[in-house]
Amino acid sequence: MTQTVLLTGATGFLGSHLVKGLLRQNYQVIILKRSFSNTWRIDDVLSQLICFDIDLCETDQPFKKIEKIDAVIHAATCYGRHNESISDVFEANTVFPLKLLETAAAFNVNTFINTDTFYNKGIIPYKELPNYSLSKYQFTQWGKLFASLDKINFFDVRLEQIFGQNDDDLKFVTYIIKSFLSNLENLNLTAGEQQRDFIYIDDVVSAYLFLLDKLNQIPQKYAEYELGCGQSISLREFVETAHCLSNSQTQLNFGVLPYRDNEIMYSQANIEPLNQLGWFPQWNLNDALIEIIKSFS
Repeated sequence: MTQTVLLTGATGFLGSHLVKGLLRQNYQVIILKRSFSNTWRIDDVLSQLICFDIDLCETDQPFKKIEKIDAVIHAATCYGRHNESISDVFEANTVFPLKLLETAAAFNVNTFINTDTFYNKGIIPYKELPNYSLSKYQFTQWGKLFASLDKINFFDVRLEQIFGQNDDDLKFVTYIIKSFLSNLENLNLTAGEQQRDFIYIDDVVSAYLFLLDKLNQIPQKYAEYELGCGQSISLREFVETAHCLSNSQTQLNFGVLPYRDNEIMYSQANIEPLNQLGWFPQWNLNDALIEIIKSFS
């Protein structure tokens, strides 16, 4: 029997890849978007989706119109990087998903899968993006409460440093690779000692699909899953690897830029809970970078 998943954030980087992964696995996919959303990432599959413009309808409309929704995946987010007010960030990252969670529970949806951030592992809020970090953290606490009241299963997927095709040009990985391929003369960087757990988008999608497939095997009403490859490398090593694989002539100027205040110097996912369920990442860093470089070239 075909299962139905409602997805937010479908026009964004992560959400667009999730849409296509869900369709490949023959899920019926409902997306919530705005009437003015730029759908370029999913234009090739838009006709296969059931779309609701959330700015033109009530939150409960998809649940009333679709006979049964099995799970909600919440991938929409607002970083606050485009001069949004604190209340705008709070509305996007706490109020909107809370309304969606409340509605899903009222319509007896089995599971709500939330997309969280590694920023909230050790520093709450992360001082570089405090409004984003705090608003994400607050929603997670509401999800934990709903699960404790036996209203719905709530799984919090805490993403590490994801990268892949069709990400925003100003995101770290996309920016450096495009700089290398255009042979930008100089690239100024920090010393690059920060360590991150980089995970390719295909592995991220496979983990979400895996969790959907294993819903009946997870006994907890609330569970947290850190999602990375389970290994950290320095930003310097990452940049040097991408530089080498792209055959770039760009001069790398490490140490020119200062670290941010309260920079997170180390982050690595504990993927043992996902390993115990049977999920393991499939992509190594070199192969993933080669795929991205090919797509940009």
